[in-house]
Amino acid sequence: MSEAGPRPSTNGSATPTPGGPATPDGLREAVKDAPIGGQAVLEGVMMRGVSTWAVAVRKPVEEGSEELGEIEISSEPLVSFSKRHRIARLPVVRGVVALGESLKIGFKALGISANAQVPEGEQEIGGGAWAGTIAVSLAFAIGLFFLLPAGLTNLFADDIPNSVVFVVIEKLVRITIFLAYLWLISRMRDLQRVFEYHGAEHKTISCYEAGLPLTPENAQGFSRFHPRCGTSFLLIVMIISVFVFAPLGKLDWHWLFISRVVGIPLVAGLAFEIIKVFGRNRQKRWARILMWPGIQLQRLTTREPDLHQLAVAIAALEAVLAVEKPDEASEEDKVAMEVVA
Repeated sequence: MSEAGPRPSTNGSATPTPGGPATPDGLREAVKDAPIGGQAVLEGVMMRGVSTWAVAVRKPVEEGSEELGEIEISSEPLVSFSKRHRIARLPVVRGVVALGESLKIGFKALGISANAQVPEGEQEIGGGAWAGTIAVSLAFAIGLFFLLPAGLTNLFADDIPNSVVFVVIEKLVRITIFLAYLWLISRMRDLQRVFEYHGAEHKTISCYEAGLPLTPENAQGFSRFHPRCGTSFLLIVMIISVFVFAPLGKLDWHWLFISRVVGIPLVAGLAFEIIKVFGRNRQKRWARILMWPGIQLQRLTTREPDLHQLAVAIAALEAVLAVEKPDEASEEDKVAMEVVA
């Protein structure tokens, strides 16, 4: 699939669309939830349905060319672990399973998009190199967002009166590191296009949730902010961890580190349930108030996409819709659905 025409020099600006609640950018938001998730990748978007996931990537062109590269689409079937095992559909447990499956698909989609950008004739990224990259990335994330805050707080453990204050200080340190990290990467020019595709993913999902035809022009009228965004999910994880770890009290440093790593699945599972509730109740005032901090964080991780980037996101979603009808999925299938958009 290809699109002829010059490459736009600036992002397309969306115009407000009547209807729907107010959003930070003043654009339209869908009022219902659909079992569709996604992720921005390098020059593309991954979309996930109930039984299928697909990634669409814009192929590179020669430097200086005004033509657009073709949209390359890869699609694979998906049978969730939750669908095959009843215990994996239980509350909290389903969130842990969904997170694991989401990471697996997300890293695979990133690998596909990275190899799509390799010029013809050059060697693609091998499986071993990509596995090493994933391992280093996960270790970095756990160290930066879980072990470093715990270690820094533990340095002053003798001056902290009780376990509740200890955990609150630890989480404030973690949130500070998290916000600083998001701010720093939001300033990196190389990531700006990934954030634009992130916005394109949100707009396309909202367009589908609103029941409108999937065209770049229709999708452009929707907000780049989405209540089920992974950025919001990460913030909820940090808040929930306060309540999970406070009862453990002040621990020796080795047990402190072990507890933070072992507790990640529980915290993620609880956060999954909360963001799922937010998605279903996005029109209610209490939900919108609680979602507000996470929505504001998306100012750092999304950018306004152009029509060509929206076309890529739509191609990924259409590849999923060519195989399944998410809105007609059974409740059992929807339980297994990864909730993050």
